[in-house]
Amino acid sequence: MHALIAAPSFDPLYRHDVINVPGDHPFYGWHCQVAGCGRAQSENRDFCSGHDVEWLAWRRGGGNIVEFKEDAQPLPARSNPTVVPCSICPEIPATGSDGLCYLHAQRLASWRKARRQAGRESDLSSWVVTQKPFPGFGTCQVATCPVLADTPLRLCRRHVYRYQREGVPGGARLPVGWTPAMLQRGLAVLVQYDDEQAFRRWCSDSRPAARMNGQLSLLGLRPLVKAEIKWAMFRVAQLSSEVRLWPVPWIQHLADACREQDVNSLLDLDVPKLRTTIRPPAREMTKQLRQIYISRDDTKDAGYIDTAHYGVRIAGRGSFIDMSGVTQRWLRDLLWDWIDERLTTNPPRGISTLTVPRQACIELSAFLEAHAPGGGHDPSQLAKKHAVDFVADQRHRAEHGLRSLGIHQTRSTPQPATVTKYMVMRTFSGARHVLRATLDTGQADRIGLGREFVCAIPLATVKPGRRRPFPDEVAQALGDSSNLARLEALDVDDRGLRDIWEILIITGRRSGEVSGLRLDCISRMRNLPMFWHDQTKVGKLDQAIRIPEWLYERIELRQATTTARFVQGHGRPPTHQERAVLALFPSRRANPDGRRSVTNSWFGVSFGKWIDILDIGKFVPHQARHTLATNLLRAGADLVHIKRYLGHVSERMTEHYVHIANTDPRLEDALNAVWVAGPGAAQPGIVLSSSDPMTREQAEALAIDLTRRSTPAEGGFCTFQPVVNGNACPWNMDCHNCDKFVMSGADLIYWHRKREQWRMLAERAPDGPTADYLHSVFEPTARAIEGLEKALGGLGLLEEALALDLRRPQDYFGRAWSLAFRAQDLARHDVELEAEAEYGA
Repeated sequence: MHALIAAPSFDPLYRHDVINVPGDHPFYGWHCQVAGCGRAQSENRDFCSGHDVEWLAWRRGGGNIVEFKEDAQPLPARSNPTVVPCSICPEIPATGSDGLCYLHAQRLASWRKARRQAGRESDLSSWVVTQKPFPGFGTCQVATCPVLADTPLRLCRRHVYRYQREGVPGGARLPVGWTPAMLQRGLAVLVQYDDEQAFRRWCSDSRPAARMNGQLSLLGLRPLVKAEIKWAMFRVAQLSSEVRLWPVPWIQHLADACREQDVNSLLDLDVPKLRTTIRPPAREMTKQLRQIYISRDDTKDAGYIDTAHYGVRIAGRGSFIDMSGVTQRWLRDLLWDWIDERLTTNPPRGISTLTVPRQACIELSAFLEAHAPGGGHDPSQLAKKHAVDFVADQRHRAEHGLRSLGIHQTRSTPQPATVTKYMVMRTFSGARHVLRATLDTGQADRIGLGREFVCAIPLATVKPGRRRPFPDEVAQALGDSSNLARLEALDVDDRGLRDIWEILIITGRRSGEVSGLRLDCISRMRNLPMFWHDQTKVGKLDQAIRIPEWLYERIELRQATTTARFVQGHGRPPTHQERAVLALFPSRRANPDGRRSVTNSWFGVSFGKWIDILDIGKFVPHQARHTLATNLLRAGADLVHIKRYLGHVSERMTEHYVHIANTDPRLEDALNAVWVAGPGAAQPGIVLSSSDPMTREQAEALAIDLTRRSTPAEGGFCTFQPVVNGNACPWNMDCHNCDKFVMSGADLIYWHRKREQWRMLAERAPDGPTADYLHSVFEPTARAIEGLEKALGGLGLLEEALALDLRRPQDYFGRAWSLAFRAQDLARHDVELEAEAEYGA
């Protein structure tokens, strides 16, 4: 730290133990923004308390900030912004408006009183020339105070007042009968104590007195933590565009907390015990320090992992992942290695990918500590029975609602969480991910962990329950105009609470996608209203869907409100570049540039309050998405259209959102007639077919008369006459890639099963490239299957073909058996249709 602070690039402002921040500092500035105002800003405000009240009233009247700054009158400072010496005693600070120290101010008051009683005028200049300076008393005895004392008690004036308010600990006092004249004559004035040690403790523990705006006192801190605060202030000021603004008093409170906890380093600070306002600077400072103190490899021994070491930042989450709850070193190392591999090769989108294995290992560690031989610290002593006992214990706790062994409700609440079936599923899934990876890497053999222990952790079989659509009466209540007005009343700052909800119920977006909208989120394409948003959960950015005209107009009104708020704060409209990054629903706190959106949790909490007011039961905003998906299907949309509209990556996810009986023929038709690329494909969600049936003329044109000779092949028939006559196949019987191979209606169920088999293979692929390869290999076959379905549908034979489960002799005489189509022609049919649609027939 000494080398970093002594570097030429380090700002000299932060090198002193008492840091006096200029009022116009770009990051820690404290001047009121009204020109000439002598007062300091209120915390997280641009103006002092007096001007802030005036600005709020001005803004309610529709005025902007430029006009307010021009009209506002500066206010005088309530106290001297700097400490100046007494005009008579250069070694004692002045305390009053006359520029005199406390002792001379008392003498002046007595002199003026005597002159008034005698009926004489009091000329200050004539009195000053008669006075002699008092000797200085040195710095205030309070360890944190840099100000000079003004009495023989050796306390500054503000600490004298504080000492008296706090009951005079130790009973320090000046002797009875002492006078300031004794000091001028050189006589010693001895301080008397009832308990000198108590007085010294008070001087050591007392906080610095608030005297100067922008002054930060690091006196009394241990050397290392003092240097850390200096360097962290400088470092964070360089990153001011990425973090919140911190008032200097917050950092002073942080320094006081370090004094009270008597820490050697900021890394030793107990952050949860700090005041709410000083936790952000404490966390950011410790984050910056960890990156220079501890390397990525050192974090393994330290018992945590920092995503910042991998250049990974997960939105809305800190970078620190604590693993100290895993007491077995071998298990903690396995967890660290697994997260390290994931952050290196495939950083996750959300934090749960990393926290679920962590919580699972904490729970497993707590069980082994209590029930395994030697607390489970020797992996070679663990057998299958220990894993089976762990599984049984978890299921028992979920069945009877017992508390967990290691997982707690929150970071600050020590009470263990209640185990649920969903938590058990997450525990098994997370532990299995970490432990099974040891078999692939060979770590299990190196540490002596038995394979039977690893394999005994089961697959997660309990899935979380899915949300239902809104019942009709609930949907009506949530869309009622009077109820919507009650929701709008909860939005006291007009941040767009009702607008977010109306966008959700109309578009079916995820709530995070709506609350995080940018200002330019709507446009017209060929006079059609379009809604632009980011589907970050599935990696699709800048996606557009059509919306109703009335919703388009409502978003326009919200844009006008947000733009007017920007004009009020900046005195000008936003530029085109600023509109692209401004939030449509800006957050109220710590958002000077308007880029931070309201949080999804803010909307969720407000929505929950609204639901409680309506007294209609327990519902969540995400159910609007399920309701929309189900209504789309009932209105005649097929799964591929619903999948595209909702922004899903697979048809399987769309089925999770569509709530309708399996016996509904529309759902059966959609599932049997549509196939799209799965999640592992090179282009997830690409449509390999459409739901439009083939015409009868098109089907008859592709049909092949199998009354001529043919021979059966796997999944179809071979029509190459030399092979039919008994000769060897010149292509080594590669039937599925041969243009002589044909598919009949009797083979439809076979190819359906083949398609499911390839889907399962792709889903179980170890990585993305392998899954992409499997999808690409099967894509021509998938096109042929869809072409076969369309051809059979055009001839009215699709239902008959779906009823054929096996090739039976009696089926041979049916048309579904005897009528076949060339596989390549079927696959080519969709390509020709796409070309006609794009370039015209």
